[in-house]
Amino acid sequence: METDTLDRKVALTVALLASFMGVCKVKDDNIVQAMQQAQADKIDHWAFYQARNLRQEQAHTTLLQVRLAAAGRPSGEQAGYTAAIADLEKLEHDQAQKKNEVLAQAKQDQDTYDALNYRDDQFDLSDAALALALSLLAVTTLTRQRWLYLAALVPTAIGVFYGVAGLAGLPFHPGWLTGLLS
Repeated sequence: METDTLDRKVALTVALLASFMGVCKVKDDNIVQAMQQAQADKIDHWAFYQARNLRQEQAHTTLLQVRLAAAGRPSGEQAGYTAAIADLEKLEHDQAQKKNEVLAQAKQDQDTYDALNYRDDQFDLSDAALALALSLLAVTTLTRQRWLYLAALVPTAIGVFYGVAGLAGLPFHPGWLTGLLS
């Protein structure tokens, strides 16, 4: 009779864990997609930053060349050089400003990625702990050892804790463990 009770407890625990893992999986997959988008955005912004940097450097180099050329020209030709220098100074300044804006976007993309990765780590730990719990529950069914069921509740509690933390966005992060496993 006691084995029937144990079997029912194991079955109920497995069903609840599987359902909980399913909900966590959906949320985790959405987070991973957002991480991929943030990573792609960051790469795009860094590439655009480099393009802006090249444009600024090219404007600066051209500006220096025009200034040097203007220095050796007679005063009657200076007006054309002065206008060109003003245009190049404006272009260089605009590119520097736009480059800084893109740099800020790239850094924001990294911050977004890091925040999402924080939550992804919570779901990863939850998934690993719950997989261990399910394995212990399977062995419990085979051996019918009550102590093994109680032992399975430890990774169950850890897995549910980190799953809830990930779902609710709570600030519990297994940094020491993710650092160890990375």
